[in-house]
Amino acid sequence: MKWKDWVHVTKLDPDKQLRPGDIDAIAASGTDALMLSGTLNVTQENLAVLLKQVKAYDLPLVMEPAGPEAVLMQGIDYVFIPSVLNSTDVQWIVGKHRVWVQAQKGKIPWDYIVPEAYIVLNPDSSVGKITKAICNLKAEEVAAYTTVADHFFHFPVVYIEYSGTYGDPGVVKAASDAIDKSILYYGGGINSAEKAAQMSKFADTIVVGNAVYDQGAAVLKATVDAIQ
Repeated sequence: MKWKDWVHVTKLDPDKQLRPGDIDAIAASGTDALMLSGTLNVTQENLAVLLKQVKAYDLPLVMEPAGPEAVLMQGIDYVFIPSVLNSTDVQWIVGKHRVWVQAQKGKIPWDYIVPEAYIVLNPDSSVGKITKAICNLKAEEVAAYTTVADHFFHFPVVYIEYSGTYGDPGVVKAASDAIDKSILYYGGGINSAEKAAQMSKFADTIVVGNAVYDQGAAVLKATVDAIQ
């Protein structure tokens, strides 16, 4: 299954600890891929530890870096690179990307780099604060950002990110109605089958992260089953 066909992705944070047996349960849940991603305290070292834990399972592995200082490429199937379109700080749109490309000196395997247009909508989240994102956007503004990402910049992925809180389905629907070629991801607050089913009506792919740590891996299978 190619990444464009995924409907459920599990996001694992290198700065958080899973319970014993959780990775077995995650691998057996039916999720389509594992994304190694976090905002705070992500290092090459804790990324390597997490990769070692998950690489034995037959699931696609995605690295989603928080910055150029911690990008893992060995043993990874794809690297999803975010650009926060509603950031007020240009480094989160293109600046850190320039730094990374320059440091790599032409050695980037572009075939498995997937750019993401992030629209961050939770002002209380770490990613919202760090990127200085303008989060109080109306549905029509989110739809406009989505159109810019899709038609103007041709991002393969548009990611609606509520990061830790459940978002407004109306906003996600507005993004879905505005999108054409890009794949629409939704992440934030999906901790039940009901929420997974609701957001999957509008998003092509839902991402479940915090619920795995807060409620255990059993909730993950419920979210997978809800969107099959």
